[in-house]
Amino acid sequence: MSSQKGNASRTRPQKHKNKTVFKNSLHDTSQRTKVINTIQVSDVCVRCKEIIEWKIKYKKYKPLTQPKTCVKCGQKSVKQAYHVMCGACGKSLKVCTKCCQSKEVVQAESSEKDQMKLDNEMKALLQSLPERKRRTFIRYMNRNSKEDNSGKTGDGKEELMQKLHDLKVDSDSDDFQDSDFGDSGDESDGT
Repeated sequence: MSSQKGNASRTRPQKHKNKTVFKNSLHDTSQRTKVINTIQVSDVCVRCKEIIEWKIKYKKYKPLTQPKTCVKCGQKSVKQAYHVMCGACGKSLKVCTKCCQSKEVVQAESSEKDQMKLDNEMKALLQSLPERKRRTFIRYMNRNSKEDNSGKTGDGKEELMQKLHDLKVDSDSDDFQDSDFGDSGDESDGT
């Protein structure tokens, strides 16, 4: 580009073009690089999240070796690089923990390990239910998925887990009542 005042448009294409995309783990396959690549950026606004993700993508991210001091509470509780406020202060004030502005904050997505743990717990609970309760829960799931597709948003897995626990408690109390009635019914049949 010319440094001439007012000449902002260039006629020629850029001189040096990359033929391949930059990969931050191409030559460096260390454990530190793997850890940096798996970092989930959260409790920051959209712009700050894009900045930190760019640093991770182009190998500019420098993780903290020791916790930093929070600008609000004054304790050494900031464990993420490039953040100036701890997560607790950011959530209570509803501000970005990097730029300290009250913008819409991006929350962390649950990791795959947590998702798999929830799925396994849900399957185990579902299999422990009697057939009637199991079918009730499946109908409930199908009804919620139809509502989600129509535009309504639900709590998702937390709501399903709550419903499943409610059914589990109901089935446990039903078993207890059935055993009580079964004993008294046998005595009345015998007389």
